Amino acid sequence: MNIDWPTIRNCDADARHGATIELSGWMIPLDPQADSVDYFLLSADEPCCGGCVPRNPLTSIEVHAAMPIAPQADALTLRGRLVHLVDDPAGWRYRLVDAKPLDLVETPSPRTFSRRAFLTSGAALGLTACAPGRFGGYTEAHDGAAAPTWQPPAGTLTIDMHSHGGRVIVSRNPAIGAHRPFIPLAAPMRAGGMNVICLAIVTDTTVTRVADNRKRFEAWRDPQPGELYALGQTEFQRARELIERQQMQLVTNTASLTASGPLGPCAIISAEGADFLEGQVDRVDEAYTQHRLRHLQLTHYRVNELGDIQTEPPVHGGLTDTGVQVIRRCNALGIVVDVAHGTYDLVKRAADTSTKPLVLSHSALATHPGARSRLITADHARAIAATGGVIGVWPSSGTFKDLHAMAEGVKRVADVVGVEHVGLGTDMLGFISPPVFRSYEQLPDLASALLLAGFSPEEVGAILGGNYRRVFQASVG
Repeated sequence: MNIDWPTIRNCDADARHGATIELSGWMIPLDPQADSVDYFLLSADEPCCGGCVPRNPLTSIEVHAAMPIAPQADALTLRGRLVHLVDDPAGWRYRLVDAKPLDLVETPSPRTFSRRAFLTSGAALGLTACAPGRFGGYTEAHDGAAAPTWQPPAGTLTIDMHSHGGRVIVSRNPAIGAHRPFIPLAAPMRAGGMNVICLAIVTDTTVTRVADNRKRFEAWRDPQPGELYALGQTEFQRARELIERQQMQLVTNTASLTASGPLGPCAIISAEGADFLEGQVDRVDEAYTQHRLRHLQLTHYRVNELGDIQTEPPVHGGLTDTGVQVIRRCNALGIVVDVAHGTYDLVKRAADTSTKPLVLSHSALATHPGARSRLITADHARAIAATGGVIGVWPSSGTFKDLHAMAEGVKRVADVVGVEHVGLGTDMLGFISPPVFRSYEQLPDLASALLLAGFSPEEVGAILGGNYRRVFQASVG
């Protein structure tokens, strides 16, 4: 059964789920250096360069080939079983399984490259796509001159304020998601020089879904009693297991950050959304003690017991009294309080409540954010900075077209609140569409872009970790 790309784009292909189909397109290996691969993308359009991943998930599909295939310069036709993906964490809608090039269906030639070797190399969805540095794109400045190289000042620690790296999040089907294989994390961190990440679990996935033609997430049902707490227990365990398997160091206080951070890779246990608390403040103590939680984001994609969110109409008028109690408990125990996803009214009350600096781990500045936008205003940013806190700028492709644009976005936030209040929050593996920063291997290129935007080496060090380090020390001790 032949299908065409308009059938993919308008989602009519949903009805072909499970069918054997034929589809023509251009092959995009996610490791452009590989001699042959059995996992790649098939694109409707010819890529502009090797490893360039289309941003629109409806212009390409995932391919799991029946055999390793050498990269092809010309378009090819594949035959395989079409799978309609639902709420895929990487943002893809379709996958072609057991795929074979049409001219090899009858007489396949043997190849030896293994998928395990490909995955172990650190390449995966979202890690290339015109990526800077080794994948091409930012080895030169815009004027054609060589891009500056950042030399981290002595004592610099690079820290990602918000990451789902390694894939600890359980998918929307816990029976399957709890056993999803991890993907490489420590290797790309080492390759790019990322010392520490705030490794975030998410505990509203079973009650949220992608909406508005895959442009945003929304809550679609109320959780059952105990459901989100149980999900939290599973994900905290996955986070610890990932850290152990990747032979990373766990950071729990300033002493361990100072001792282990420069050695890297390290992780700070974080939670995106306090939904696992289910409104029970005493569970903050449990998470701190049993799971070593040291960074807590109050809300995510559902209006929970702690407060309102940017992407839904307000219900509570901002931060709730329970939210106030949670912040006070975090301050007392030593947990960084993160107000990302929260409304401006939530942030203002949180700022009045907290005795420690706040962070807003991943967003960007917009003068007039649209309805349900995750971007923030200058006043929103100033409320964070007034506590001594930090705003993490994210690499959303919906906000920035490339790393240079992202660096200019960092500059805009710094112009409003001062460079000492700006950080990096990559939201690694957390986007629907592939972002402009897809791998920690790109960190040197982001640093170069920041230098080109006019920041000094010391300021780049502060943005890429020093500012969050200050907040962590003040909050956790």
